[in-house]
Amino acid sequence: MRALPSEHYNMQSGARMIPQTPARRFWLLNTLVWTLYFALNTILFTTFAGWSSGVLLISIVLSAGMCLLSGALRAQALRRDWFALGPWALLLRLLLAVMLGAALVQVLIQIAIRLTLHWHWVSLPAGGNFQPVAIFGYWINTAIVLALWTAAWVGIHALRRYRYGEVARLKAEAARNALELDALRARLNPHFVFNALNNLRALINEDTERARELVTRLSNTLRHALEHHQNERVTLADELAVVRDYLAVEQVHYEQRLRLREDIDAVALAATLPPMLLQLLVENAIKHGIARTPDGGELVISATLNAARLQLVVRNPGLLPAHGKPETTRTGVGLAYLRNALARWPGTATFELRQVGNDVLATLEIPQ
Repeated sequence: MRALPSEHYNMQSGARMIPQTPARRFWLLNTLVWTLYFALNTILFTTFAGWSSGVLLISIVLSAGMCLLSGALRAQALRRDWFALGPWALLLRLLLAVMLGAALVQVLIQIAIRLTLHWHWVSLPAGGNFQPVAIFGYWINTAIVLALWTAAWVGIHALRRYRYGEVARLKAEAARNALELDALRARLNPHFVFNALNNLRALINEDTERARELVTRLSNTLRHALEHHQNERVTLADELAVVRDYLAVEQVHYEQRLRLREDIDAVALAATLPPMLLQLLVENAIKHGIARTPDGGELVISATLNAARLQLVVRNPGLLPAHGKPETTRTGVGLAYLRNALARWPGTATFELRQVGNDVLATLEIPQ
C-alpha cells in the first residue's frame, strides 16, 4: 500500500468565506448616503426652525456619527460572523446595536451642542427643545433612520451570501460527481478486467464450476462498481459483500500469493460508512503490497465498533515509500475520493497509514 502521513479529516472544519462588498466601495456608498442625509437634515432644520450655526453643528455631528457607526456595525457583524447565526439571533443583535448606536449618537450631539452653547461658539433658533421627552423623540428618529440603512446593507449581504452558497453548493456537487466518476473509472481499470477474463478463459476447460463462480463474482463486482457508489452511506455488511466479490476475482489471479483473513465483530456489521472506502483500502493493499511482494502475503481485514466509532484496519505486507507521495494518478484519485467522503461525513473521521515491522496498516475510524 502506498505511503501517506497520518491524515485527519473533520466534517465540521468551518464555513466557507463569503465574498463581501469591498470595504472601499462600502465606505464610498456609506459616505454618500450620510452626506445626502446631512443635506436633507440641514434643509429641513432650516425650513422649520430657521438657519443657525447650532443647526449646522447638529447636522454635522448627527451625519458623521451615523456614518462611523454604521461602518463599525458592519465591521462587527462581519468579523463575528453574525450572518452564520439564526435569523432571530441576527435580528436581536442588529436591533440592540442600532438602539445603542442611536443613543450614543444622541449623547455626542448633546455634549457637542451644550459645550459649544456654553462657550458661545454657536447659537440656536429660539425655542430649541432639550427636554427628556424631546431627546427621546430624537433618539427614536435616529434609530429608525439607522435601522433603515442597516436593513439595506444587511439585505444586500444576505442576498450575496445566499447566491454564493447556492453557487458553492452546485460547484461542490459537480466536483463530487466528477470525483466519484474518476473513482469509478479507477475501479473499472482495464488491467483488472483483462486479468479476470484471461483467468476465466483458462478456467473454462480446467474447472467449469470455478469458472461459473468467477463469472458471478466478476459480474457482482462490475455491478457494484456501477451502483454501489450512488448511496450516501452503506452498512459494513454490504461493503464487505462487495469486497469479498472483488477478492474472489483477485484470488484467481494471485492464487497462493494472496491469503485472506477476516476478523470482523458481529456488532460492527450494522455500522455505516461511505461507500467504496473499504474497497479502496483493499485495492491499494493488493496493488502496492501483495502484488509487489515476491511471495505475496496475508491480507487481514479487521472491524470493531467501540464507543460509537467504527474502526477498520487493513493489514498487508509491504514497505511505505519515504515521502508518502502519490505514485500514480489512479491512486491519487482514490485518495482524493477518500478525503472527500470523510470530509462530508458527520463528525470527525480519521485515516492513518503506518509501518509496523514488515507490514503496512491502514486504519480508518468513522463515527456512528
